[in-house]
Amino acid sequence: MHVVRGKNIEVLFSTEEIARRNEELALEIAKGPAEDLLVIAILKGSFVFAADLIRALHKIGLAPEVEFMTLSSYGTGTVSRGVRLVKDIDSVVEGRDVLLIDDILESGRTLRFARNLMLERGAANVSIAVLLDKQNKREEVLEADYAGFHCPDRFVVGYGMDVAYAFRELPFVGVITGDA
Repeated sequence: MHVVRGKNIEVLFSTEEIARRNEELALEIAKGPAEDLLVIAILKGSFVFAADLIRALHKIGLAPEVEFMTLSSYGTGTVSRGVRLVKDIDSVVEGRDVLLIDDILESGRTLRFARNLMLERGAANVSIAVLLDKQNKREEVLEADYAGFHCPDRFVVGYGMDVAYAFRELPFVGVITGDA
């Protein structure tokens, strides 16, 4: 248990577990379509995972180009109103293998939108890598090609994921269990 900003946070996935899993994911990704690979990190929540996964890919000899895309599916509320493209990529994807990286696959709406957009633009292949997979929350028919961990149906923070812009800096994934 950690106390951060006056909150008790239970660790679900430790720093060490995440580091190990990132190395395993990199090896799995290297076996898949990776010709002229373009990695697209979906911001904001994936930035820590994407950085660590890209370094793990480099460590095994892959040298992908890296882009960032910002999508919004919630606006200011907690109920999705569809997906909106906030910041697009600059790269041409036509004929390329694309790897979308996101922090969590939950409803599937955001990643389905991003995947379809890349396919419409002519990507040869679009794979999806997520740190966390909440399969019981799926509303779209979509599965990650590479998933770090199956996640229980709990609201998670840390390792780039936040609540009201807080707790992104934590080096682990955890759950707020109450006030300290």
